[in-house]
Amino acid sequence: MTKTLRRLALALLLSAAAAGSAAAQSNLRIGLAEDPDVLDPTLARTYVGRIVFASMCDKLFDIDQKMNIVPQLALSHETSEDGKTVIIKLRPNVKFHDGEDFNADAAKYSLERHLNMKGSFRKPEIAAIDSVEVVDPLTLKLNLKAPFSPLLAQLTDRAGMMVAPKAAEAAGDKFGLHPVCAGPYKFVERVQQDRIVVEKFADYWNKDKVHIDKITYLPIVDSTVRLANLRSGGLDLIERVLATDIKTVREDKKIKLSKAVSLGYVGLTVNVANGAKADNPLGKDARVRQALELSIDRDALNQVVFNGEFVPGNQWVSSQNPYYQQKFAPPKRDVAKAKALLKEAGVTAPIPIDFMVPNGVELRQVAEVVQSMAAEAGFDLKIRLTEFATSLKQSEDGNFQLFLIGWSGRTDPDGNSYSFQVCNQPQDVGHYCDKEVEAAHQQARAGADLATRKAAYEKVAAKVLNGGGPIIYLYHPQVLVAHTDKLDGYVPMPDGLIRVVGLTLK
Repeated sequence: MTKTLRRLALALLLSAAAAGSAAAQSNLRIGLAEDPDVLDPTLARTYVGRIVFASMCDKLFDIDQKMNIVPQLALSHETSEDGKTVIIKLRPNVKFHDGEDFNADAAKYSLERHLNMKGSFRKPEIAAIDSVEVVDPLTLKLNLKAPFSPLLAQLTDRAGMMVAPKAAEAAGDKFGLHPVCAGPYKFVERVQQDRIVVEKFADYWNKDKVHIDKITYLPIVDSTVRLANLRSGGLDLIERVLATDIKTVREDKKIKLSKAVSLGYVGLTVNVANGAKADNPLGKDARVRQALELSIDRDALNQVVFNGEFVPGNQWVSSQNPYYQQKFAPPKRDVAKAKALLKEAGVTAPIPIDFMVPNGVELRQVAEVVQSMAAEAGFDLKIRLTEFATSLKQSEDGNFQLFLIGWSGRTDPDGNSYSFQVCNQPQDVGHYCDKEVEAAHQQARAGADLATRKAAYEKVAAKVLNGGGPIIYLYHPQVLVAHTDKLDGYVPMPDGLIRVVGLTLK
């Protein structure tokens, strides 16, 4: 029996079990497009991991449907006139899943863990914090090295997730095997590549709005199998519905579909300086990268793979974002110019490129379309399908020349750009480094208003777009979520995360 069939059988068994015990316990079954990486908010980096964390680990702040920052474990904040001090008032009577109290000491511990733990992916997100002080049991003071506009936005995501100090200290770098946070659901078990189970936390601070007893997350890479499970009753909700399946979903009266333009993007990350695999024309010459970009027709890609449902784009934010740079619109496909650039660079076609692609239906189709288009300009993209979590590790190790990968997006543009474009940052897997780009990012971080920050990002765009940087941005997905009509209260969010507070399951 193949892995896909085993998962289908498991989902159906869970469906039958749920039907037989519905009166005793409600179980929301969510189909994920991949298996998350480590379940430690300090060390994690996957989108699906953020979906799971949304049920387990509350943050200091959250966002609403309009991307406004709203309180969660914090109640309020106040920033000093010079922008270098932030006072945060915390919510009282909050407990972690192990019974430990959440207070200013615990918040200080969590933030310092994000800043100081080896391998932390949160450090660059909040590196502007110089020190954390406890003012009183429910008041926290953040002293910043310099004004940092994206701070609160960073605290609406994993950098703002609070972990139980005693449990984290005891577990060390193994905390992700049994995370203990302060969210509506507590961790029960994980079977790698199979399921993650969480149960309602009886002492949750907002427990009156938690109506479902248990959530089972099932990683099912095959989108056809995910949708089949939803339609048959084996799942209650699935994320990342294929754009080509929208018509099928809408025709099924027992299923509801929601969509919102994602805050994120999908692009081609180039290895420019990460080890031996960077030593090739694509990695070493911006003209070759520009030629590759000019070989791609973003609009055609969108039509062929996504039925025109997605948003073509060449920047780290979409054209709907106030920080979008109109001056740098997506270039039109120009194969003749691409060939001329390759000739100018002294490169002889065909140019072989190791093209790493996470093994999923849509990304595989995108890769094949890009491969076909690029071939006309003289590129020989050799697609290497790789399991998702493995692809992330291989990218860190420099085991790629070109990597098709998406980013789920953040409310502030800094979260979509800084860690990917600045020297020695965790998401900079291609090891791109340009001091002018870094300086412009620092200006954007210090800016207090949109106009100032947008001007700084224009400097970034001038350097990193059109082949100059480490990423060729392709498109911005739609967040497509489908669920049974028995599920009420689901609210589509632009970050794509599935917030479970307020959901009810008939």
